[in-house]
Amino acid sequence: MQDRVYVCHTFYHVYVACLKEFYIADGGKATLVLSKMSNNFGKMVERAKESPIFDAVYEYDEKEDTFFPELAELKKDSGNIVLNMIKRIKFCKEFGRLQEKYIPIDFKEYKDIYVFCDSDPIGYYLNYKKIPYHAVEDGLDCIRYYDTARYDNRGHFKIKAWMASKGLIHIQNGYGRYCIDMEVNNISVLPYPCDKYVELPRKILTDRLTASEKELMLKLFVDDVEGIKKKVEGNDKTLLVLSEPLCDLDTRVRIFKDIIREYGTIDNTKATVIIKQHPRDLLNYRENFPEAIVLDGSFPMEMLNFIENISFDRLVSVYTVVDSLSFVEDKIYLGDDFMDKYEAPEIHRQNEAITD
Repeated sequence: MQDRVYVCHTFYHVYVACLKEFYIADGGKATLVLSKMSNNFGKMVERAKESPIFDAVYEYDEKEDTFFPELAELKKDSGNIVLNMIKRIKFCKEFGRLQEKYIPIDFKEYKDIYVFCDSDPIGYYLNYKKIPYHAVEDGLDCIRYYDTARYDNRGHFKIKAWMASKGLIHIQNGYGRYCIDMEVNNISVLPYPCDKYVELPRKILTDRLTASEKELMLKLFVDDVEGIKKKVEGNDKTLLVLSEPLCDLDTRVRIFKDIIREYGTIDNTKATVIIKQHPRDLLNYRENFPEAIVLDGSFPMEMLNFIENISFDRLVSVYTVVDSLSFVEDKIYLGDDFMDKYEAPEIHRQNEAITD
């Protein structure tokens, strides 16, 4: 029996997996499984294999439901809630079964399984195989702003949650029968309760980090620490903008040009603009913002906390939660009111659509 395995879909997931490993520090071994479905981990895969943080590293060719044409009929609306639920029961089981051939390890060989974003196919697989696991929040306090479990299942939610608790269907974030618990950063900020929520503040994990542990994470995530320092040091006033894969590409350019125009002057001085690209944001920022310094998306922004002598005067984020960032004093979170100017509010105000 092996100790632990972490199933990760993003760089941030791997970052939290590292924090948890350092925190547990029980001398056990951990396996890292990297899904290729929604993120390109690039060179980090080989660095992870060489890192002492994890004992083994596997890539997982996770498949979305659209990859399997035989599932399409089970997703069609029958116009009848009973027939739809019967279809959903069949869909959940069949989707889990079809995923099995792409699973890179035997999950039953692990004492503890940690899954980030169990709404993804891995959640259906573990439910289908009746394998208990721990769910971990997808992003810092993400359920506070977008409760995907309740939004995706709005309308008769209590009935659907009961069905999930019996293993008939799969619902993410702590409602499934085989989900042991759902780890979140801060229960107090979450608008809806869930019996399986457990709190482990990320600040507890980061405050105890040693210098050597920070160095191990920098080696894992960052290709060129000195290159980053050279890009951002020596500027008078600095504005750090966190990019995100918002709207279509043309609208995205407009969003970030508006942000730079609105917040790019600090103390009557035009600031040097640094854009930290989101890993899933495919916009060419170097082409569209030639005056800006662009930090690529191949590492989580939290790594900037660990690079000595790096600081920024102002940071602006649309939806990325920035509470954990210590390298800047003036943090501006724009949120829904800002996005109302660029797309229909119902697209991004998901929690407001939850009625039960």
